[in-house]
Amino acid sequence: MNQSKSLGKVYLVGAGPGDPALLTVKAKTLLECADVVVYDALVSPEIVNIISPHAEKIHAGKRRGRHSLAQGQTTKLLIEKAQIHAAIVRLKGGDPFVFGRGGEEMEDLVKAGVPVEVVPGITSGIAAPAYAGIPVTHRSYSSSVTFVTGHESVGKYRPEVNWQAIARGSETIVVYMGVHNLPNIVSQLTAAGLSLQTPIALIRWGTRPDQEELIATLETAVKQVEEIGFEAPAIAVIGNVVNFRQVLSNYQFPS
Repeated sequence: MNQSKSLGKVYLVGAGPGDPALLTVKAKTLLECADVVVYDALVSPEIVNIISPHAEKIHAGKRRGRHSLAQGQTTKLLIEKAQIHAAIVRLKGGDPFVFGRGGEEMEDLVKAGVPVEVVPGITSGIAAPAYAGIPVTHRSYSSSVTFVTGHESVGKYRPEVNWQAIARGSETIVVYMGVHNLPNIVSQLTAAGLSLQTPIALIRWGTRPDQEELIATLETAVKQVEEIGFEAPAIAVIGNVVNFRQVLSNYQFPS
C-alpha cells in the first residue's frame, strides 16, 4: 500500500455485554470523539446512542444466517476509512479478543499498514452469569473455568471442540453461542462422563433490562429450550456454580 499519506488509527473496542454502565471509560471517550464507528449486532442500542452524532455509523453485525457485511468486507471497509479519517472505532460486543474475531481483524489491519489499538471490554461469559447471581468460580463449588465457543467455523484449525477433554478437565464450562448446537454439546458432555443432573443456566441478553434466564439440567435443558422457544444470543453456564444462585434467592436483604 502507498503510505505517502499518513493513515488513521483503528481502535478495536469492546462494548461489553450490553449494560452501558459496564462500558469502559476509554471506550466511551472514543465513541464520543470517533470519526467513524463500525459496530456489531450485539452492541446494545443504548451504547450505539453514545456514539457522537457527528460520526459516521456503520452497522456490520453478524447474526446466525444474517450478515450485514462479510468479514472480509468489514476489514476492507476499516482499511478504506483509515485512509480518510483519523479515528475509526471497530465496536464489538463483549471483548474483541474473546470469540470476537478481533485477532483476525488486527492481523489484516497490521498487514495493510494501518495503526491499531485494542480496548478490552467486559466479556459476556463473566458478566451475564454475574448478573444472574452465578460466580464462574467459587472455592466451595469450582476452582476452574473453561470458556468455549459453541458455534465453530467451517475449515478451522481443527474440526471440533474437544468436549470430552473439557468435561473431564474443568468444573465450570461457559459456552458462547451454543443455543443452536445445544443438543450436540449436551450429548458430547454426557458421553464424556458428566452427570445428566449437572446444572446448566442459559442466559439471554445478559446484563440488559430484558435479560432472560433458563435454569435446567443437562437432562432437561434441550427439551426446555424447545418448549419455551428460548433463542440466541445466550451464554450457557454448566456446572455446580449454577446452584449458587439459590444463595441469593434465599437471602432476605435488609430493607
